Amino acid sequence: MDQQKHEARQPIIGRRDFLVGTAVAGAVVPLGSLAWAASSDTSASQTGSMNTRKLGKLEVSEIGAGAMSISGTYGPAANISDGIRTLRTAHDKGVTFFDTAEVYGPFINEELVGEALAPIRNQVKIATKFGFAIDGTTDRDSRPDRIKRVAEASLKRLRTDRIDLFYQHRVDRNVPIEDVAGAVKDLIQEGKVLHFGLSEPSPRTIRRAHAVQAVTAVQTEYSMIERSPETNGVLATCEELGIGFVPWGPLGIGFLTGRIDSNTKFDPKTDLRANFDRFSPENMAANMPIVEFLKQFAARKEVMPSAIALAWLRAQKPFIVPIPGTRNIDHLNENLAALQVGLTPADLTEINAVLAANPVHGGRMSPMFMEAVDVDA
Repeated sequence: MDQQKHEARQPIIGRRDFLVGTAVAGAVVPLGSLAWAASSDTSASQTGSMNTRKLGKLEVSEIGAGAMSISGTYGPAANISDGIRTLRTAHDKGVTFFDTAEVYGPFINEELVGEALAPIRNQVKIATKFGFAIDGTTDRDSRPDRIKRVAEASLKRLRTDRIDLFYQHRVDRNVPIEDVAGAVKDLIQEGKVLHFGLSEPSPRTIRRAHAVQAVTAVQTEYSMIERSPETNGVLATCEELGIGFVPWGPLGIGFLTGRIDSNTKFDPKTDLRANFDRFSPENMAANMPIVEFLKQFAARKEVMPSAIALAWLRAQKPFIVPIPGTRNIDHLNENLAALQVGLTPADLTEINAVLAANPVHGGRMSPMFMEAVDVDA
């Protein structure tokens, strides 16, 4: 991909913020259910030194890689060669699950992922997404004919003959979810898509879609500081139906790395967090006790805070596969150190006690972003 072309197509942050960034996501929930009895053994097979997990029937590395931030959204876009190098290094270290979307860029992130993974295509699983109009508005568009056109275009950008996991990026209230599931079912029957996913759906939407075409994975923001899937029924519905769960923002959109504090400034022209309530100076200061604890706990385990945040997520359920995003190989290594962290029951009790004692301040996203999150009436 031409670096100059990539830079020329970087969007100006404005009304399109929503499009570029809509991925942009108490007590430990008990593990296990009958639905997972045959598919949740993470020690049964391995990719390099990394175990695998099952999202429905899709087997992937137990930690994936989100590519969105390489093309901007949380700061300026990375150099294209650095982005490709980071994704290929992730694969060298055992990552086989890579996440992108039509709307990231838009389009350029899929191109980057396609270029990075083309030499190793048969060794990886690629997830991408459809569902935004990409017309300068915040509109969603999941009409069946458009879903099929998006699939064809994504296949070309990704340099592949199949999409391993095709998510509806956000629920389109103007199109019945049964019609969406039916369109993806057609693509699966044609061999162009292998698995169907939903991003930020409600439990009711999950059930309705699953009745038409089996849902393989649900993607929603989930981290130590964003635990709504535990209480809104989404995680429980996934467990009941045998659906995998893919947390986006598993590091609290950067907050849990320990590199952000109340003095951090976000450029509203390049970083969506500038408009997120949780990232106001006041709310970041109020939430710092969680980060300070995380730093201290990580020091005891001789890793960075991000490794603890990811290890905690993986400990919640055996069908959870977080997709931390980075454009930095050092940060990639810090994230993958989570694989060497064994959190004991005592560790989890300690962590959850601190989280319970420090309620999170600030909403997860701006009202414009939250409007697209599907909720049961």
